[in-house]
Amino acid sequence: MLDEPIIASVIVLALVMIGEVISIVSRARVPMLFVVFLGYLLCLWAGIFPTNLTDKTPLTVFGGLMIAPLIVHMGTLIPFKTLKAQYKSVIIAITGIIFATILILAIATPILGYKTAASGIGPLTGGIIAFVITSEKLKAIGMTSIIVIPALILALQSIIGLPLASNFLRKYGLKLRDSHNMSDIAANEVAVATAETTKSWIPEKYATSAVLIFQLFIGGAIAVLLGKWTGIHYSLWSLIIGFVGIKVGFYRENMMQRANTFGIANAGLIIALLPSLNSVTFEAFLKNLPAVLLILIVGAIGIIIGGIVGSKIFKWDKFLGIPVALTALFGFPGDYMICSEISRSLARNKKEEEWLFSQLLTPLLIGGFTTVTVASVVLASILMKTL
Repeated sequence: MLDEPIIASVIVLALVMIGEVISIVSRARVPMLFVVFLGYLLCLWAGIFPTNLTDKTPLTVFGGLMIAPLIVHMGTLIPFKTLKAQYKSVIIAITGIIFATILILAIATPILGYKTAASGIGPLTGGIIAFVITSEKLKAIGMTSIIVIPALILALQSIIGLPLASNFLRKYGLKLRDSHNMSDIAANEVAVATAETTKSWIPEKYATSAVLIFQLFIGGAIAVLLGKWTGIHYSLWSLIIGFVGIKVGFYRENMMQRANTFGIANAGLIIALLPSLNSVTFEAFLKNLPAVLLILIVGAIGIIIGGIVGSKIFKWDKFLGIPVALTALFGFPGDYMICSEISRSLARNKKEEEWLFSQLLTPLLIGGFTTVTVASVVLASILMKTL
């Protein structure tokens, strides 16, 4: 039965739906991605899901295909004027992973050994590329037995990071909501619209769903090619193309929502992330759990301390600075999703939801891209050279 693509798709979409419902009921205290990842692992271990379930649904391929266009879309959500002020997010995010590195090396090295501790830092503070760098080095020096530790950290980091970031950010969102009224929000919208308005290259009557999607895919394709030619990850190029595209008028604001494609693209992306959990067996999980938990917990504490320190330096609210630093543990699309969930759960009307979302998204998005796509790769490269 599971060989039928439609059946496999229904099953994985049911998991996403359950995660969404729990997020709504808990008012974003339990993030949707946390539920999806944990639920998928538990179903794998219980034998309910086969390890090739995600191979059976075309949504996995579709989700992978949509990553670059979706990030281009994210670039169309952030006003250029707002983006220029986000250097603080970058520094706070980097401060978080510096403190995490120091704390892990200081505490985990005497217990686990330097090589094991160092091998967990790259994946903890970043994503797949940092893991690839780490695993290739471990294979090169004949330490394949500990590759499971960074693999487990990569698979489980979001399960630690998402609830932490969501609950801190929710506190900031409440303070933000209660410190502004609707007239402030309306005035802000007018100011931003006036400052950012650029005539679109595509006349309104031709801006149909098909045209908008084509534009997004053009940006995604260019980003992928630039990534191959420059060695800079295509996700950064996608974001830059979105920023520049809306500034010069090639893109319109909020492209995917205008094209009515965001919902299915988002669901596909979540499903495309699930195969990374397939290699995490229950036996490997139990055997390496103490080392993995030590690195995850110590690293998370270090990131939180770094977020607090960075917030004090820039006189930010710590409930914003800490989530910005914690994006190292999940990055995109987790940062986007918790902002969406929190703004939806806290807002008293649609206008307030849109305003809250715009205020929360930018610093987290920039923080996530800083850690996951740049800083963690540099950090993993440096640490692996010391082995």
